[in-house]
Amino acid sequence: MNQELESRFDEFDKPAIIRRKLLPWWIKVFCWIFMILAVGAVGALITNLFIPNVNVSLYGFSSNTAYSVTGLFIIAVMLYKGFAAYSLWFEKPNAIIIAKIDAICGIVICVASFFILPLTSTENGHFSLRLEILLLIPYFIKINKIEYEWDNLESL
Repeated sequence: MNQELESRFDEFDKPAIIRRKLLPWWIKVFCWIFMILAVGAVGALITNLFIPNVNVSLYGFSSNTAYSVTGLFIIAVMLYKGFAAYSLWFEKPNAIIIAKIDAICGIVICVASFFILPLTSTENGHFSLRLEILLLIPYFIKINKIEYEWDNLESL
């Protein structure tokens, strides 16, 4: 009888699954940075209602107002990166897919800025190498490596 009761409560005694432990320290740091960046993006939208010039910049693209095509694009990317960071930090089941999309979009935007910015720049048209890509590629690789464990984690 005693064993029967113990076996029924075994499912409650399992340790909590902490997927966050799968993330390396540098991704954890960037999760916080991008969650704060997303709050800053919302702040830029609100601030730009009262102040005409609010500078926003990401991946080489920049704008002096949040309410332009470039500004709204930058804000949208910042918000998505914040959402991906939030999903990873709070261990959402679909966080890996969101993070992969985030990494791929970041890489595409960086590569696009290599070619678009020199053609559209009125200043000097110099080619600029975006160093963010040096972090986005390892980010994608690491997220890809932990995907199976994240999705199938039983216990640590």
